[in-house]
Amino acid sequence: MSNNQREERENQALVPPVDVIEDANGITLFADMPGVPKDKLEVSIDADTLTIAGDVKLTLDPNMEARYVEVHIPRYRRSFTLGQELDRARIAAELKNGVLKLVIPKSEKAKPRRIEIQAA
Repeated sequence: MSNNQREERENQALVPPVDVIEDANGITLFADMPGVPKDKLEVSIDADTLTIAGDVKLTLDPNMEARYVEVHIPRYRRSFTLGQELDRARIAAELKNGVLKLVIPKSEKAKPRRIEIQAA
């Protein structure tokens, strides 16, 4: 394998599958990222782009050796464009059992509200 091919392979990433649920309060995003520990996970925002990325860390018993490996790209990466109604400062992230959960609330001014009608 040439250095170019090796470099190209190192820059590749798997695209994690996601479920996106929207309600009146905002968006909840679930991304499947098995094998990615918390310390190898990155969630970042640049302008309107939310990016999730993580490196897979497989720990083998010291007495074991991997003889056959099908997944040669040990990282995940995916980007999303966020709407203006979402509050970037209040995003919450949680990683549990290989699933990243992001809660992205709507800003208060974007939430639906009831307007009281005054009697004339």
